[in-house]
Amino acid sequence: MQVDFPLHFDGRGRTALTDRDDHVRDLIEQVLFTSPGERVNRPEFGCGLLQMVFAPASDELAAATQFLVQGALQQWLGEVIQVESVQVTVEDATLRVVVQYVIRVNGERRVGQFFRRVPL
Repeated sequence: MQVDFPLHFDGRGRTALTDRDDHVRDLIEQVLFTSPGERVNRPEFGCGLLQMVFAPASDELAAATQFLVQGALQQWLGEVIQVESVQVTVEDATLRVVVQYVIRVNGERRVGQFFRRVPL
C-alpha cells in the first residue's frame, strides 16, 4: 500500500492509502501536470505540458507535445513503467492525455486517461 495522492485522510482520520495500480496512475498525473520549477527540491521535475496548451494548434505542436510527455514519463518513471504510447488533445479548454503503459513490476498493461481544465 502507498500514500494516496492528493494527500488526504480516510474515514478513520488516518492518511489515506491506495493500491499499486492507483499509485502508479497518481505518479503519472504528477509528472504530467507539474511544471518544471514548481517543486522546490526537484526544480527539473515535470514536463511543462500545461504551458504547451496556449501555443497555436498544429500537427507539429501535437507531435512535439507527445514527445515531451513521453520523454518526461520515461525520465521520471522509467523504473516504474514502460510507456508504449501517448496521445495529447485539447478539446473545449480541456487538456486530455491518454497514456498506454506497462507496469514493470508485474507486466500489466494499462491505459490511463488524464484530464485538466485549462483556465481561460
